[in-house]
Amino acid sequence: MGCFECCIKCLGGVPYASLVATILCFSGVALFCGCGHVALTGTLTILETHFSTVTSDHAMLTDVIQLMQYVIYGIASFFFLYGIILLAEGFYTTSAVKELHSEFKTTICGRCISGMFVFLTYILGVAWLGVFGFSAVPVFLFYNMWSSCATMRSPTVNLTDVNSICVDVRQYGIIPWNAVPGKACGSTLGDICATSEFYLSYHLYIVACAGAGATVIALRPHQQDYIKERLSRARSRVKGLNARTWQEDA
Repeated sequence: MGCFECCIKCLGGVPYASLVATILCFSGVALFCGCGHVALTGTLTILETHFSTVTSDHAMLTDVIQLMQYVIYGIASFFFLYGIILLAEGFYTTSAVKELHSEFKTTICGRCISGMFVFLTYILGVAWLGVFGFSAVPVFLFYNMWSSCATMRSPTVNLTDVNSICVDVRQYGIIPWNAVPGKACGSTLGDICATSEFYLSYHLYIVACAGAGATVIALRPHQQDYIKERLSRARSRVKGLNARTWQEDA
């Protein structure tokens, strides 16, 4: 076998769908975790500076944000290892590898492990679908603030009193109703929208939401590869049974 044929055979053993899905999964998780962590820090700074000047009013929110940041660390570590395991399983279930180890039979333990990975991947896909929906909530909140500021700056809008445009974050349940000041109106709201924390956090939340969506998409090919692999095994068994029956009849 020449070098060219060897390279072609090696390339044929690469699970391209699993490889692309793993890269997409790593990218999505990295975007969600990195951007989400920084955006949460910026959000806490905005709330402490402009909406809740008393520390005791947002103490619970601070603890929740810190807990979410620790959860982000765990998600990043877990999916780094899980993605490598899924990619390794994708390599071992390719046709080239199965042809190389054709004399070995699949054990019940191997089937159970593969089925467990598919079930776990399905559960993680559903969980990430919920994370994707949850990550869209801060995007919606920041978009409301941004649109209010854009309305004040728009020359086509006739406003008799700029201070009539307000954003009250207490109505979203982020901080309690007794928080001071709790809302921002007019020029104060415009100053908030002009800060670097608001601009950065708003766009980072968008990127984090996109990363969560990419992770949901990335988890689908792993399930499809397993289904294709099971169908391929079923076809091989049927062909083997047909060939054996034909030989017995002959």
